[in-house]
Parts: sequence; C-alpha cells; structure tokens
Amino acid sequence: MDAPASLSGQFLLAMPGIGDPRFEKAVIAMCAHDGQGALGVGIDRLLPGITLHSLLEQLEIEPGVAPDCGIHAGGPVEQQRGFVLHSPEWTGEDSLFVEDRWALTSTLDVLRAIAGGTGPRRWLVALGYAGWGEGQLDGEMRRHGWLATRGDEGLLFDHEAPARWKAAMRSAGIDPRLLAATSGQA
Repeated sequence: MDAPASLSGQFLLAMPGIGDPRFEKAVIAMCAHDGQGALGVGIDRLLPGITLHSLLEQLEIEPGVAPDCGIHAGGPVEQQRGFVLHSPEWTGEDSLFVEDRWALTSTLDVLRAIAGGTGPRRWLVALGYAGWGEGQLDGEMRRHGWLATRGDEGLLFDHEAPARWKAAMRSAGIDPRLLAATSGQA
C-alpha cells in the first residue's frame, strides 16, 4: 500500500456529524503528517477567559507592544502547552516551517519576540494541539470525517476564528448550508 500524501500545509475541516464534539466544525492547520502520525493546531475557536496578556503574565513576560488578543483552543492534546502559528519570515529556536505557508514555534522565544516587537509579522497563539497516531488520521480521512483544503495565510490570519470554517468551506467551493450532518444509503 502506498504511503498517503502529506497533509502538512493544508487545513483539515471537520465535516458535520463527525461524531466528536471537540471537532464539530473544526479547522485544523496541519503542521506535520507522515507515516508516524500527524499534528495540527485548531484555529476555529478561542478559549474563554484567557488572553495573550494574561498568558504572558503567567509566563513572567512583559506584554510590551503585543496586542491583548484571544488564545485559540489548539486541540485536546497537551492543552497546557503553547504553540504559535506564524508567518515564515521569522525563525526561532525550534521553528517548524510548514510548506512555505506558515511556521509553528512552541518555545518562549517567539512570545518574547512578539512582546518586544521583533517577532513574526503575523501570528496566532494556541494552547493544545490535535494529534493522531500512525495511520489514525488516514483512516479518519477514508471514513469521510475530514475534508482537506489548501492552507493559506489569508484564511489563517485574515478571518476571525468563528468564521474560518465557513470561509474554508467556501474556498473549497462548498456551500456549507447544503451539508447534512447525516448520510444516507443507496
């Protein structure tokens, strides 16, 4: 059996009725996908009650010039761990570049750079990630729980979190109003 094509640099859109409320209408920015598993960061929901300034304060980083914006619910795995998805012109200690579309950094240097005004041009912060073991995501893709679309900087940074799922569906040529949460049999 051939290895599946990598989904890195794409968005995964949860189809209606996926069966897991944590992923209902989710948009996952895929950062790694290979034979050993997959990792992505949710970009469609903000965490209630936590902002960038409060997070920086907990980490004893002076907010400096960083705007006080929301923090994304990156996924159900390691929800205490922070990730910054950002434009690829900035590089940090352990930045992972994703198909020349964006980068993922999970070290504090990126937050310090954002606070100091020397960080990436565009960014968003998330806590947690979505992860799949070997072959798990590929199986979910075959069962039609997810739709892969081309990832782009505009959708990642120019839309508000709650609007990203509909915008991504439309960019794939799908009218989300026409989707049903159940399937039938022929």
